[in-house]
Amino acid sequence: MGDLVAIFHASFHPTRGNVIDWSVTASGDFNLDNLEFSALPSGLHLVEQDIVYFSKDGHQGVCAFRRVKSTEDGHRGFRLSSLGVLLAKSTRPKPWRHVAALKDLMVMLYARMELTETLQPSETDWQPSRMYFESHESKSVDLGGAGDWSGWSHELDGENRDRSNMNPTLHLPHLLRILGPSTLTLYKHVIGRKRTLIYTLPPVEAACILCHVAADFCYEQQVDTTSNRLPGKSKEGIQVLGMITLSDIDRLQAESKSGRGWIACTTDALFLERPSYYDLLIDLTTSTPNKATRPTFYSSESILPTSRGPTHRLSTVRFAWSDVKLWNELDRILQLDSSNSHSSNFSCCTPGFSDVSDQKLGLITAWTDVWRVYEDVCLVCASLWIGSWRGNSIQSYSTSNGAENWGSIRLEGDDDLTLSTIAGNSERAQIRSLGAGIEGRPLVSSPTNKPMRKTSGMFLGSGQNNRARTSGTATRNSNIASSSSTDAEVDQADAELLSSMGSEREEMQLRTTLALLQTFHAHTSFQLSILESLLPPPSERSNNTINLVPKDILAFELGPFSSVDERYLEWLVTEYGGGTTLLIKRSWKDLLGVVFGYGC
Repeated sequence: MGDLVAIFHASFHPTRGNVIDWSVTASGDFNLDNLEFSALPSGLHLVEQDIVYFSKDGHQGVCAFRRVKSTEDGHRGFRLSSLGVLLAKSTRPKPWRHVAALKDLMVMLYARMELTETLQPSETDWQPSRMYFESHESKSVDLGGAGDWSGWSHELDGENRDRSNMNPTLHLPHLLRILGPSTLTLYKHVIGRKRTLIYTLPPVEAACILCHVAADFCYEQQVDTTSNRLPGKSKEGIQVLGMITLSDIDRLQAESKSGRGWIACTTDALFLERPSYYDLLIDLTTSTPNKATRPTFYSSESILPTSRGPTHRLSTVRFAWSDVKLWNELDRILQLDSSNSHSSNFSCCTPGFSDVSDQKLGLITAWTDVWRVYEDVCLVCASLWIGSWRGNSIQSYSTSNGAENWGSIRLEGDDDLTLSTIAGNSERAQIRSLGAGIEGRPLVSSPTNKPMRKTSGMFLGSGQNNRARTSGTATRNSNIASSSSTDAEVDQADAELLSSMGSEREEMQLRTTLALLQTFHAHTSFQLSILESLLPPPSERSNNTINLVPKDILAFELGPFSSVDERYLEWLVTEYGGGTTLLIKRSWKDLLGVVFGYGC
């Protein structure tokens, strides 16, 4: 069944900027305004090719970008263009199914232009794209319940699964390795239906994939209405906006009022100065092979406004100590994936503890922020309990920019993302550039690397020795001819072996992804079941208030004095409380009870 409602081509014009110069839609009044900016975000001219996911008025879309050399006046040597499609609205749109076709259509388009030696595509050049759209055209712009979701096993491993392995969900294991424990900060914002913005530099495909993967953390809980689970206010999954630009500011404000929450990515640095538009910012630009660091997470916090001053500011946010248990379970699943095994043999080279303690204590006052002091202590204790207060390599992500950045916490699993470590062991997972894929599989060295054979017996000589050597040469040539067929058989066997190894890696990646998704779902269901037990009956929830003490918060496996976990509980009650409001009561007695283990 077709699912496309529009296909279009966007390009950069020397005088008019980004324009849509060709399009075909299912209906004549279909609006494509501003899609040229989503398909050609700022900075994309720096890369040869890329894939961009976006959305328009509830329709999911994807486009293939290419930078092609051109002699056309005003283009400065390159022509920038994207060929994209928009999908009909449905329960689970799958734009990634069209990625391979869009790439082929772009290659075909510019190959025809090169053969005809034309600078602008003609109507004939658009014919393959037009035929593709007609063969996949949807009969309606809104398919309603068509494509109903039947679970992760059905989507990823069912009969109708996408066999091209382009589904972003399959990248979940690798993205967990990149984000580390801070993944759980993103998870909390997704289940709480908050606004998340991902800032990146080109290429943007990885950031777009992260948007879709993050939305899958709680997708099963958010869309499943068949069970007796605690229902939320929204009956759909969190909105995936994909790539946004400065032209989407009004759209962001409208989406924020819906309460559904959204996840988007951008290349416009101006959004960094507008924290009022989002709740969580993930800066992927701080995660580079040269710096060997993880992405940085920022929380948008409201401040007392001044005349014409900002109303929000960004503050660095990290995972809470209560996330350690869940992360260890996720990391255990990642370790079971033998194709992406991580070595945990690190040398003990951390800086002295006293230096780090002095730096931290200099930033903390005695009584003004007691809850934050408690959280820091618990982070240290949690790391000691799991046996992870250990040294990292000299150039690991926690000490790459000096001893002052030594980590505050080291969890189980490999956090060493240095180039030397990656290059030193081919068995370790590698963070590749976009052109090499982002699935995080290890590069497999070909077993066909054989020493070069000496294929010539010719050399200078004279007399009988020369004749003898000539006959020897003929004999060796016959041996070479026979060995060539043997080499062909060996190469064929090697190809079959590599194909088998690739299938095994794909199968392992699939099983790992399903296990991770099940872990997220089980944890979400557990916390919502605890919340349901604390809520009043459904008929009494509207305009009611529940009072929670540290003992109740511990039942959620959260930190009773963590400000991060407190906000997370408020989000849960707002979404799943049915109109109930939350009030958390703390006292010094509660603090002493939690620290010394009595009264709870």
